[in-house]
Amino acid sequence: MTDSTQGAYGDPNQTPPLAQAVPLGLQHVLAMFASNVTPSIIVAGAAGLAFGGPEQVYLIQMAMLFAGIATLFQTVGLGPVGARLPIMQGTSFAFVGVLAGVAATQGLSVALTACIIGGVVHFILGGFIRHLRWLFPPLVTGLVILAIGLYLIPVAIKYAAGGAAKFQMEAESFGSLMHWSVALSVVIVALVLKFFTKGTLSNAAILIGLIVGYLLALVMGMVSFAPVANASWFTAITPFPYGFEVSPGAVIAVTLVSIVSAIETVGDTSATTKAGAGREATDEEISGATYADGLGTALAGVFGGLPNTSFSQNVGIVGMTGIMSRHVVTIGAIVLILCGLVPKIGAVIASMPLPVLGGGVIVMFGMVAAAGLNVLSETDMNRRNMVIIAVSLAAGLGLNLVPDAVQYLPGVVKTLATSAVAPTALVAIVLNLALPDEV
Repeated sequence: MTDSTQGAYGDPNQTPPLAQAVPLGLQHVLAMFASNVTPSIIVAGAAGLAFGGPEQVYLIQMAMLFAGIATLFQTVGLGPVGARLPIMQGTSFAFVGVLAGVAATQGLSVALTACIIGGVVHFILGGFIRHLRWLFPPLVTGLVILAIGLYLIPVAIKYAAGGAAKFQMEAESFGSLMHWSVALSVVIVALVLKFFTKGTLSNAAILIGLIVGYLLALVMGMVSFAPVANASWFTAITPFPYGFEVSPGAVIAVTLVSIVSAIETVGDTSATTKAGAGREATDEEISGATYADGLGTALAGVFGGLPNTSFSQNVGIVGMTGIMSRHVVTIGAIVLILCGLVPKIGAVIASMPLPVLGGGVIVMFGMVAAAGLNVLSETDMNRRNMVIIAVSLAAGLGLNLVPDAVQYLPGVVKTLATSAVAPTALVAIVLNLALPDEV
């Protein structure tokens, strides 16, 4: 691509020729597709929904539909809402730990209500997010992202071995060679494509790995297409499909993660303008991106979707191609919306055996933890910061692993204390403010 072409497409309002724009839009979808639907599958499993059942299919549909709608908020905009930049939205991994715990203990009605309220708070943050950035230096955000990844890795191993729920783990087939051969095929294909190919193959490495694992599982008789046959071609979306039920503990936990998610969106917005146009993001772009995050999350929660956030891997595509056109990402958003309106697509995804998904999330969750380490690498590893890292992770992950250690705490406080993410963030913020800098 010539420098003049890069200059033209460094403007978010420019559009490449349609023959180029459509494949680029599809590339954005391929890069985020697997990561977008996975949180819904995990939370559905934690809530006890039947694997491959209509309720799980519905959650997957909402993940696709509202990722597309939230992306349109970003790229097209609505008043002050939206950065009007090529920012791809998708279901956030950051909330999985909290929402899975809430869904397992209090149900999806409580979890989704917390998402709605958290989205409203997230939206309000758009008005003054730039003034809160000092509370979340790389030390804090890196720790939170690392805690999310470390919390999720055991879930990935359970899925790869053949199950996640207790009754599945007790089955004789749990941990069998059949399950692990399928899971490892996904990992191997994803790694080979990611590091030995370029362009679309590299960007869609995990998705292609999942497809290969799915086909292998099909050959091994692990796939049932009954849910696909029973699913309709089109369905209307339903507001408050699980009701509306407020739990203060769940709301506080989701809101805390929303603040961290907002800071991540600020980073992605800045990275997008740097990668595509070589400039800093404006205050209006940062506020607009945060508004879009919050509105997308709240609206998704109303219809049964999980919180949305900007996807960092799509920032990488902008940097790689040099094309910053927001209209390219709009094409990707339309593709996601169409997928979300077709239950059969959700049913095909829901029919994916757990070991196939496990192979994919081993890579994805490991990358979340690695991303946290990458952010922490911006921090000076002196004694002060190492103590903050040690105490924050010990508090967050330790209480999550041994929830009975705080069994006598009130319900709201216990939910927060055992959520992994919330205590890690809280301890990191407090210690970072309280401990003096080393000289």
